[in-house]
Amino acid sequence: MRLFAQLNKGNDVNCPVCNHNYKKFLPYGRIARENALCPNCLALERHRLMWLFLKEKTDFFSANLKVLHIAPEHCFIERFEALSNLEYITADLESPLAKVKMDVHKIPFENNTFDVVFCNHVMEHVEDDLLACSEINRVLKKEGWGIIQSPVYNLKETIEDKTITDPVERERIFGQRDHVRKYGNDYAARLRKSGIGIEENLFVKELPVEEIKKHSLPEKEIIFVCKKGG
Repeated sequence: MRLFAQLNKGNDVNCPVCNHNYKKFLPYGRIARENALCPNCLALERHRLMWLFLKEKTDFFSANLKVLHIAPEHCFIERFEALSNLEYITADLESPLAKVKMDVHKIPFENNTFDVVFCNHVMEHVEDDLLACSEINRVLKKEGWGIIQSPVYNLKETIEDKTITDPVERERIFGQRDHVRKYGNDYAARLRKSGIGIEENLFVKELPVEEIKKHSLPEKEIIFVCKKGG
């Protein structure tokens, strides 16, 4: 990474998460996407978009907030921990990066504990996504909010079959060996069945084309903003 950063110095792209500039970002993905991974902080396209959304559309960087970050992304952890306005708690079932060992199906915090909950690229892995969302809803405060992202495909409905347990078959049907479902365009409607509120935010569509190109953002990514419901 350090070698790539040295060889790739330039000002064509900028990572808003760490504010480093390059000629281009690294390719990344099972089918490699060009210009995707920041070699400094490891932010991907979706992380850069989320950072900009938090800066421009929320009070995340200024308000006093208690935050639960489930399956925390490497590029965010130290930067969020450094924010003096946050009481920031990371949690995961397996990750050594997280402070709290936690199963998202049974979150070990009281009702109405958190102002903000992040849970990105988790729901496609868990046994019961609606139970997980109901738990997030439970621990959110009345005016609480969060972001729950997952890969969403251009399918009318989510594909799910709990009888498929073979990793090779899961990869064929769901796109990855550790995925248990493949979300379609009903993603938000599906999660709302848990009682949580979900808004589909097209923030990226508000940005100038030049900014999308400069930060190498995902042009069709919907940000799924959750709010306390029920």
